Order: sequence, then structure tokens, then C-alpha cells
Amino acid sequence: MNIMVQPSPVGPLTLVSDKGKLVGCYFSNNDFARQKLADSKLALGTHDAVLKAACKELELFFSGRLKKFTIPVAPNGTEFQRLVWKALQKIPFGQTASYGDIAKRVGNPNCMRAVGAANGKNPICIIIPCHRVIGADGSLTGFGGGIERKKYLLNLECGKLSLPL
Repeated sequence: MNIMVQPSPVGPLTLVSDKGKLVGCYFSNNDFARQKLADSKLALGTHDAVLKAACKELELFFSGRLKKFTIPVAPNGTEFQRLVWKALQKIPFGQTASYGDIAKRVGNPNCMRAVGAANGKNPICIIIPCHRVIGADGSLTGFGGGIERKKYLLNLECGKLSLPL
């Protein structure tokens, strides 16, 4: 596995790759990111093609020039979590979906809480757009990166924001 820290308008992002795919993109306040940075078995990924491509796509996203990520991802999770994360990737740029919408998309309209739990375990923030999931009433509900980051990302996608946090 390789690791790299990428600056961004929402704070440093810890990127992790393995076997030619992105397996992690974490906000700096994430305990898992801190744990990964402390792991001496990880190699600094300055020459890793996947990490370089992820950094480039993130830069383009934050500049408003990228609406769909193409970097190959391989999030590690349960079958249900991966199903939810795949559904998140289908939410179009600049749009949102509720937990109930995602529950319907994964074939179980009554599993909103399980969708919320899977959303909270998303190991590849921004690229797998968990920030696009909102409450049924349109409210900005919990977000591992914090509500201010969620607001920033949604505003960025709607063209309402150009300044960093």
C-alpha cells in the first residue's frame, strides 16, 4: 500500500492506494487517516500513478473543472456497504439524494439507517460522494468530515462557492 497527503480547500486529504486502485481518501480529522499515517509499513506514494491521478482529479474537482471522477476505486467493506457506495457514485454532480432514495436504489426501501451507517463508513470521501446524501427533509445531516465541509462541497458543486473553508 502507498499513502500520500494532498492539500485541499477542505483541509489535507490522506490518500491510500493498493494494487493499482484507490482504497482510501480521508479527511485529516479521521482517526483511520491518522492511524494510516502512523503505519510504518506504508510507503510514501510520491511516485504512485494512482495517487498522482487521484491528486490531479481532486485538484480539477476543487477548481470546478471535473464533475465525474474516473480514478479506479476499491473500497474495503461489507457487500452491503459496497452496494451503498456504488449507489452513491450514481448521484450526479451538483445533486443530492436522501438516505431513503439510496435505500430504494439498493433494493431495500426500509434500510435507511443501514444506508446511513454504510455512508458513515465510506473510506473514499469526495470521490465516492457521501456528501451528496441528505435527510428526507432536505437537511444536511451527519457527515464524517463535519457539516461545514459538507456544506462547502455541496456549494462548490452548485457553483455557489469559490473560497476555501
